[in-house]
Amino acid sequence: MTRQCARPGCAHQAVATLEYDYRGQTGWLHRLSPEPHPMTHDLCPDHAARLSLPRGWRLEDLRMVASLVQPRPAEVAGQIAS
Repeated sequence: MTRQCARPGCAHQAVATLEYDYRGQTGWLHRLSPEPHPMTHDLCPDHAARLSLPRGWRLEDLRMVASLVQPRPAEVAGQIAS
């Protein structure tokens, strides 16, 4: 089952999960988490791209970091063949 964007009035499919820490004034945008959690917000591509946090807060978009860490299929195939 797919999950919907948490923004009111949005019916698009969620692709990212927003997690935040009020004390640390930080928000983290992850790829969609496997399971929903009441302390996070799932967002569609448009709302994830336009996300802004309160002034003074820091946003860390970890979706790109996860993409950079994962090996490409050609690299995995090369490791298996070796």
